[in-house]
Amino acid sequence: MRVLLCDLLRGMKKTMPRPGKNGLLPVLLWLAASAATQSAPITFNTALPVAKSEFVFRQQFIVNQSGHDPGTAGRDRTAWSAMSVLGYGITGKLALFGVLPYVNKSLGITVDGKRIERQGDGLGDISLFARYTALQKDGPGRTLRIAPFAGFKAATGRHDSSDDLGRLPASVQPGSGSWDAFGGIVTTYQTLDYEIDAQLGYRGNGSAQGFSAGNQLRLDASLQYRLWPGTLTGAVPGFLYCVLESSLLLQEKNHVNDRVDVNSGGIRWFLTPGLQYVTRRWVLETALQIPVVQDLNGTALENAYLVRAGFRYNF
Repeated sequence: MRVLLCDLLRGMKKTMPRPGKNGLLPVLLWLAASAATQSAPITFNTALPVAKSEFVFRQQFIVNQSGHDPGTAGRDRTAWSAMSVLGYGITGKLALFGVLPYVNKSLGITVDGKRIERQGDGLGDISLFARYTALQKDGPGRTLRIAPFAGFKAATGRHDSSDDLGRLPASVQPGSGSWDAFGGIVTTYQTLDYEIDAQLGYRGNGSAQGFSAGNQLRLDASLQYRLWPGTLTGAVPGFLYCVLESSLLLQEKNHVNDRVDVNSGGIRWFLTPGLQYVTRRWVLETALQIPVVQDLNGTALENAYLVRAGFRYNF
Protein backbone atom coordinates (compact mmCIF):
# COMPACT_ATOMS: atom_id res chain seq x y z
CA MET A 1 0.00 0.00 0.00
CA ARG A 2 1.08 3.58 -0.47
CA VAL A 3 1.62 4.12 3.28
CA LEU A 4 3.92 1.10 3.52
CA LEU A 5 5.81 2.13 0.37
CA CYS A 6 6.59 5.58 1.78
CA ASP A 7 7.70 4.11 5.11
CA LEU A 8 10.06 1.64 3.46
CA LEU A 9 11.51 4.24 1.11
CA ARG A 10 12.22 6.68 3.96
CA GLY A 11 14.19 4.00 5.78
CA MET A 12 16.06 2.90 2.68
CA LYS A 13 17.19 6.41 1.78
CA LYS A 14 19.24 6.58 4.99
CA THR A 15 21.43 3.55 4.26
CA MET A 16 21.27 2.59 0.57
CA PRO A 17 23.17 4.11 -2.41
CA ARG A 18 21.67 6.17 -5.20
CA PRO A 19 19.93 4.52 -8.19
CA GLY A 20 22.41 3.13 -10.66
CA LYS A 21 24.82 1.89 -7.95
CA ASN A 22 24.69 -1.64 -6.56
CA GLY A 23 21.21 -2.34 -7.93
CA LEU A 24 18.96 -0.03 -5.90
CA LEU A 25 16.78 0.80 -8.89
CA PRO A 26 15.42 -2.78 -9.28
CA VAL A 27 14.40 -2.73 -5.59
CA LEU A 28 12.53 0.54 -6.09
CA LEU A 29 10.80 -0.93 -9.16
CA TRP A 30 9.67 -3.91 -7.06
CA LEU A 31 8.34 -1.63 -4.33
CA ALA A 32 6.45 0.50 -6.84
CA ALA A 33 4.87 -2.61 -8.36
CA SER A 34 3.72 -3.96 -4.97
CA ALA A 35 2.76 -0.68 -3.30
CA ALA A 36 -0.98 -1.34 -3.34
CA THR A 37 -0.95 -4.98 -2.15
CA GLN A 38 1.32 -7.36 -0.31
CA SER A 39 1.39 -10.91 0.91
CA ALA A 40 -0.67 -11.60 4.04
CA PRO A 41 -1.85 -14.49 6.23
CA ILE A 42 -4.53 -16.67 4.64
CA THR A 43 -6.34 -17.83 7.80
CA PHE A 44 -6.28 -14.59 9.82
CA ASN A 45 -5.70 -10.82 9.59
CA THR A 46 -2.52 -8.75 9.29
CA ALA A 47 -1.28 -5.59 11.01
CA LEU A 48 -0.32 -3.90 7.73
CA PRO A 49 -2.44 -0.79 7.10
CA VAL A 50 -5.30 -0.06 4.73
CA ALA A 51 -4.43 3.32 3.21
CA LYS A 52 -6.64 6.27 4.15
CA SER A 53 -9.86 6.44 2.07
CA GLU A 54 -9.04 3.16 0.30
CA PHE A 55 -10.91 -0.15 0.31
CA VAL A 56 -9.70 -3.74 0.36
CA PHE A 57 -12.06 -6.58 -0.61
CA ARG A 58 -11.30 -10.19 0.19
CA GLN A 59 -13.34 -13.19 -0.93
CA GLN A 60 -12.63 -16.68 0.39
CA PHE A 61 -14.30 -20.01 -0.30
CA ILE A 62 -13.88 -22.55 2.49
CA VAL A 63 -14.68 -26.26 2.75
CA ASN A 64 -14.67 -27.65 6.30
CA GLN A 65 -14.91 -31.43 6.42
CA SER A 66 -15.47 -33.15 9.78
CA GLY A 67 -15.87 -36.88 9.53
CA HIS A 68 -13.81 -38.49 12.29
CA ASP A 69 -16.58 -39.45 14.71
CA PRO A 70 -15.27 -41.11 17.90
CA GLY A 71 -18.85 -42.06 18.80
CA THR A 72 -21.19 -44.67 17.29
CA ALA A 73 -23.50 -42.40 15.27
CA GLY A 74 -21.20 -42.16 12.24
CA ARG A 75 -21.53 -38.36 12.05
CA ASP A 76 -20.20 -36.73 8.90
CA ARG A 77 -20.44 -32.94 8.66
CA THR A 78 -19.49 -30.77 5.68
CA ALA A 79 -19.66 -26.97 5.71
CA TRP A 80 -19.19 -24.86 2.58
CA SER A 81 -18.88 -21.12 3.06
CA ALA A 82 -18.20 -18.00 1.01
CA MET A 83 -16.67 -15.28 3.21
CA SER A 84 -16.88 -11.72 1.87
CA VAL A 85 -14.69 -9.19 3.70
CA LEU A 86 -14.61 -5.43 3.08
CA GLY A 87 -12.09 -3.16 4.79
CA TYR A 88 -11.88 0.64 4.72
CA GLY A 89 -9.07 2.93 5.86
CA ILE A 90 -10.48 5.65 8.11
CA THR A 91 -6.96 6.99 8.67
CA GLY A 92 -3.51 5.61 7.99
CA LYS A 93 -3.72 3.80 11.35
CA LEU A 94 -7.42 3.00 11.83
CA ALA A 95 -9.32 0.57 9.59
CA LEU A 96 -12.85 -0.87 9.79
CA PHE A 97 -13.82 -4.32 8.50
CA GLY A 98 -17.08 -6.13 7.81
CA VAL A 99 -17.46 -9.88 7.19
CA LEU A 100 -20.53 -11.43 5.54
CA PRO A 101 -20.64 -15.24 5.18
CA TYR A 102 -22.89 -17.41 3.06
CA VAL A 103 -22.95 -20.99 4.33
CA ASN A 104 -24.20 -24.42 3.35
CA LYS A 105 -23.96 -27.06 6.08
CA SER A 106 -24.89 -30.73 5.95
CA LEU A 107 -24.81 -33.43 8.62
CA GLY A 108 -25.10 -37.16 8.07
CA ILE A 109 -25.92 -39.34 11.08
CA THR A 110 -27.06 -42.91 11.67
CA VAL A 111 -30.11 -43.32 13.93
CA ASP A 112 -31.52 -46.80 14.68
CA GLY A 113 -29.63 -48.21 11.71
CA LYS A 114 -31.04 -45.61 9.31
CA ARG A 115 -28.88 -42.97 7.63
CA ILE A 116 -30.26 -39.43 7.96
CA GLU A 117 -29.05 -36.34 6.12
CA ARG A 118 -29.86 -32.87 7.44
CA GLN A 119 -28.93 -29.60 5.73
CA GLY A 120 -29.16 -25.85 6.25
CA ASP A 121 -28.00 -22.93 4.13
CA GLY A 122 -28.28 -19.16 3.84
CA LEU A 123 -26.59 -15.95 4.95
CA GLY A 124 -24.66 -16.33 8.19
CA ASP A 125 -23.91 -13.86 10.98
CA ILE A 126 -22.25 -10.54 10.07
CA SER A 127 -19.07 -9.54 11.93
CA LEU A 128 -17.81 -5.96 12.32
CA PHE A 129 -14.47 -4.98 13.84
CA ALA A 130 -11.90 -2.19 13.99
CA ARG A 131 -8.10 -2.45 13.90
CA TYR A 132 -5.71 0.29 15.03
CA THR A 133 -1.95 0.50 14.47
CA ALA A 134 -0.58 1.13 17.97
CA LEU A 135 3.10 0.71 17.11
CA GLN A 136 4.94 1.35 13.86
CA LYS A 137 8.70 0.96 13.51
CA ASP A 138 10.30 1.27 10.06
CA GLY A 139 13.85 0.56 8.92
CA PRO A 140 15.77 0.01 5.70
CA GLY A 141 13.60 -2.32 3.62
CA ARG A 142 11.54 -3.52 6.59
CA THR A 143 8.65 -2.55 8.84
CA LEU A 144 7.17 -3.72 12.16
CA ARG A 145 3.49 -3.10 13.00
CA ILE A 146 1.49 -4.01 16.11
CA ALA A 147 -2.27 -3.52 15.97
CA PRO A 148 -5.02 -4.39 18.48
CA PHE A 149 -8.47 -5.19 17.12
CA ALA A 150 -11.95 -5.55 18.59
CA GLY A 151 -15.45 -6.18 17.29
CA PHE A 152 -18.63 -8.21 17.50
CA LYS A 153 -20.69 -10.76 15.61
CA ALA A 154 -24.34 -9.87 15.17
CA ALA A 155 -27.20 -12.37 15.14
CA THR A 156 -28.17 -11.71 11.51
CA GLY A 157 -28.22 -15.29 10.19
CA ARG A 158 -31.23 -17.54 10.48
CA HIS A 159 -30.97 -19.83 13.51
CA ASP A 160 -34.40 -21.48 13.57
CA SER A 161 -34.32 -23.44 10.29
CA SER A 162 -36.05 -26.81 10.23
CA ASP A 163 -36.67 -29.78 7.95
CA ASP A 164 -39.09 -32.71 7.88
CA LEU A 165 -37.51 -34.03 11.07
CA GLY A 166 -37.97 -30.77 12.98
CA ARG A 167 -35.62 -28.03 14.05
CA LEU A 168 -32.08 -28.38 12.74
CA PRO A 169 -29.27 -28.83 15.29
CA ALA A 170 -27.06 -25.80 16.03
CA SER A 171 -24.16 -27.25 14.01
CA VAL A 172 -26.26 -27.07 10.82
CA GLN A 173 -27.98 -23.69 11.31
CA PRO A 174 -26.76 -20.85 9.02
CA GLY A 175 -26.57 -18.47 12.00
CA SER A 176 -25.97 -18.90 15.72
CA GLY A 177 -28.63 -16.50 17.01
CA SER A 178 -26.16 -15.07 19.51
CA TRP A 179 -24.25 -11.80 19.77
CA ASP A 180 -20.57 -12.50 20.35
CA ALA A 181 -17.65 -10.19 21.18
CA PHE A 182 -14.07 -10.76 20.08
CA GLY A 183 -10.73 -9.00 20.16
CA GLY A 184 -7.00 -9.43 20.27
CA ILE A 185 -3.72 -8.18 18.89
CA VAL A 186 -1.84 -8.89 15.67
CA THR A 187 1.82 -8.24 14.86
CA THR A 188 3.46 -8.05 11.42
CA TYR A 189 7.15 -7.93 10.49
CA GLN A 190 7.73 -7.42 6.76
CA THR A 191 10.92 -7.33 4.71
CA LEU A 192 11.59 -7.38 0.98
CA ASP A 193 11.89 -11.19 0.98
CA TYR A 194 9.45 -12.43 3.61
CA GLU A 195 6.73 -11.53 6.11
CA ILE A 196 5.95 -12.90 9.58
CA ASP A 197 2.56 -12.40 11.27
CA ALA A 198 1.32 -13.49 14.70
CA GLN A 199 -2.07 -13.07 16.33
CA LEU A 200 -3.56 -13.65 19.78
CA GLY A 201 -7.36 -13.54 19.83
CA TYR A 202 -10.27 -14.28 22.17
CA ARG A 203 -13.96 -14.75 21.41
CA GLY A 204 -16.68 -14.63 24.04
CA ASN A 205 -19.83 -16.33 22.73
CA GLY A 206 -23.36 -15.43 23.77
CA SER A 207 -26.37 -17.75 23.91
CA ALA A 208 -29.56 -18.24 21.91
CA GLN A 209 -32.36 -20.78 21.99
CA GLY A 210 -30.78 -22.48 25.00
CA PHE A 211 -27.44 -23.05 23.25
CA SER A 212 -24.13 -21.31 23.94
CA ALA A 213 -20.90 -22.24 22.15
CA GLY A 214 -17.80 -22.37 24.33
CA ASN A 215 -15.57 -19.31 24.48
CA GLN A 216 -12.45 -19.58 22.34
CA LEU A 217 -8.80 -18.57 22.68
CA ARG A 218 -6.59 -18.82 19.60
CA LEU A 219 -2.96 -18.24 18.71
CA ASP A 220 -1.94 -17.91 15.04
CA ALA A 221 1.37 -17.50 13.24
CA SER A 222 2.20 -17.14 9.55
CA LEU A 223 5.33 -17.04 7.39
CA GLN A 224 5.14 -15.85 3.77
CA TYR A 225 8.36 -16.26 1.77
CA ARG A 226 8.90 -15.01 -1.78
CA LEU A 227 9.60 -17.91 -4.15
CA TRP A 228 9.60 -15.96 -7.42
CA PRO A 229 11.38 -13.93 -8.56
CA GLY A 230 14.36 -15.19 -6.59
CA THR A 231 16.14 -11.85 -6.90
CA LEU A 232 14.78 -8.35 -7.47
CA THR A 233 16.35 -7.56 -10.85
CA GLY A 234 13.58 -5.62 -12.62
CA ALA A 235 9.87 -5.03 -13.02
CA VAL A 236 7.75 -8.21 -13.05
CA PRO A 237 3.94 -8.69 -13.29
CA GLY A 238 3.62 -10.33 -9.88
CA PHE A 239 5.24 -12.29 -7.06
CA LEU A 240 4.74 -15.87 -5.90
CA TYR A 241 4.88 -16.57 -2.15
CA CYS A 242 4.84 -19.85 -0.26
CA VAL A 243 2.89 -19.67 3.00
CA LEU A 244 3.07 -21.77 6.16
CA GLU A 245 0.70 -21.06 9.05
CA SER A 246 0.01 -22.51 12.48
CA SER A 247 -3.30 -22.16 14.36
CA LEU A 248 -3.84 -23.27 17.96
CA LEU A 249 -7.46 -23.17 19.15
CA LEU A 250 -8.55 -23.75 22.76
CA GLN A 251 -12.33 -23.89 23.21
CA GLU A 252 -14.39 -24.29 26.36
CA LYS A 253 -17.33 -26.72 26.52
CA ASN A 254 -20.68 -25.73 25.05
CA HIS A 255 -23.76 -25.20 27.20
CA VAL A 256 -27.20 -26.58 26.30
CA ASN A 257 -30.14 -25.40 28.41
CA ASP A 258 -27.71 -24.22 31.10
CA ARG A 259 -26.06 -27.64 31.28
CA VAL A 260 -22.48 -28.36 30.23
CA ASP A 261 -22.12 -30.45 27.08
CA VAL A 262 -19.31 -32.84 28.03
CA ASN A 263 -18.91 -33.87 24.38
CA SER A 264 -17.68 -30.49 23.19
CA GLY A 265 -14.67 -28.20 23.35
CA GLY A 266 -11.00 -29.05 23.59
CA ILE A 267 -7.75 -28.27 21.79
CA ARG A 268 -7.12 -28.18 18.04
CA TRP A 269 -3.84 -27.41 16.30
CA PHE A 270 -3.66 -26.91 12.54
CA LEU A 271 -0.72 -26.53 10.16
CA THR A 272 -1.57 -24.76 6.92
CA PRO A 273 0.63 -24.77 3.81
CA GLY A 274 -0.45 -22.44 1.02
CA LEU A 275 0.45 -20.29 -1.98
CA GLN A 276 -0.18 -16.63 -2.85
CA TYR A 277 0.29 -14.80 -6.14
CA VAL A 278 0.58 -11.05 -5.52
CA THR A 279 0.20 -8.29 -8.12
CA ARG A 280 -0.13 -4.52 -7.85
CA ARG A 281 -3.86 -4.55 -7.08
CA TRP A 282 -4.96 -8.15 -6.51
CA VAL A 283 -3.89 -11.38 -4.82
CA LEU A 284 -4.82 -15.02 -5.52
CA GLU A 285 -4.45 -17.49 -2.64
CA THR A 286 -5.11 -21.08 -1.65
CA ALA A 287 -4.29 -23.19 1.42
CA LEU A 288 -4.99 -26.54 3.07
CA GLN A 289 -5.55 -26.63 6.86
CA ILE A 290 -4.36 -29.95 8.27
CA PRO A 291 -5.26 -30.96 11.85
CA VAL A 292 -2.13 -32.07 13.69
CA VAL A 293 -3.50 -32.32 17.23
CA GLN A 294 -7.16 -32.75 18.27
CA ASP A 295 -7.49 -33.29 22.00
CA LEU A 296 -11.27 -33.00 22.26
CA ASN A 297 -13.72 -33.75 25.05
CA GLY A 298 -15.87 -36.87 24.94
CA THR A 299 -17.24 -37.62 21.47
CA ALA A 300 -16.73 -34.12 20.03
CA LEU A 301 -16.50 -34.36 16.24
CA GLU A 302 -12.99 -34.05 14.83
CA ASN A 303 -11.97 -32.05 11.76
CA ALA A 304 -10.67 -33.96 8.74
CA TYR A 305 -9.41 -30.92 6.78
CA LEU A 306 -10.23 -27.39 5.66
CA VAL A 307 -9.56 -26.06 2.16
CA ARG A 308 -9.38 -22.32 1.47
CA ALA A 309 -9.20 -20.50 -1.87
CA GLY A 310 -9.88 -16.89 -2.76
CA PHE A 311 -8.69 -13.50 -3.86
CA ARG A 312 -8.06 -10.01 -2.52
CA TYR A 313 -8.44 -6.70 -4.36
CA ASN A 314 -7.47 -3.15 -3.37
CA PHE A 315 -9.29 -0.11 -4.72
